[in-house]
Amino acid sequence: QVQLVESGGGLVQPGGSLRLSCAASGSIFSINAMGWYRQVPGKEREFVAAIGSGGTTRYAGSVKGRFTISRDNSKNTVYLQMNTLNVEDTAVYFCNAYRTPNNYWGQGTQVTVSS
Repeated sequence: QVQLVESGGGLVQPGGSLRLSCAASGSIFSINAMGWYRQVPGKEREFVAAIGSGGTTRYAGSVKGRFTISRDNSKNTVYLQMNTLNVEDTAVYFCNAYRTPNNYWGQGTQVTVSS
């Protein structure tokens, strides 16, 4: 099993920044990729960003240039630096880890962008 514990969500004003953290524990060997997804009420969970085991990154078009995904292998932690936040970024953000053949999910952390 892989456990994912998220932190860093909260309230932020438009134009502000926030950094989410996702710490992986348990059977964390051979994780192929980790990423972030988000979900708002009435919509399906959508992809935000991902980073592969070799460091390759991928972003949704809506966040490209504003968000940065990174990892700290020594801490088994993945980060999502979110800059220039806008109200459309308001969502529950979920951490994801993929290890063949399974996906693992964090509990979700609320990010609210509002004045």
